[in-house]
Amino acid sequence: MKGKKNTPEQVITKLAEGDKMLNEGKTVAEVARSFGITETTWYRWKSTYGSMKANDAKRLKELEAENRKLKIMVADLTLDKAMLKELAIGNF
Repeated sequence: MKGKKNTPEQVITKLAEGDKMLNEGKTVAEVARSFGITETTWYRWKSTYGSMKANDAKRLKELEAENRKLKIMVADLTLDKAMLKELAIGNF
């Protein structure tokens, strides 16, 4: 069964809590189990969000959304350009 999807802000909060637990002497396996994730997920989160703060994650999310919109715009413009070239050549 697939687990729930955590937001970047939630992940950063969990990483901070997990780091505190690790400093108290718990193992990564115990920390991961307390959050209901695997050790692999813990290390993936750590590599992705390890040095971020909550506001950095919010900004990242905004930039990813903007990037998605820009990619769609570029795809549309590329298609329009290709259609105009075909019309100019007369291959329609």
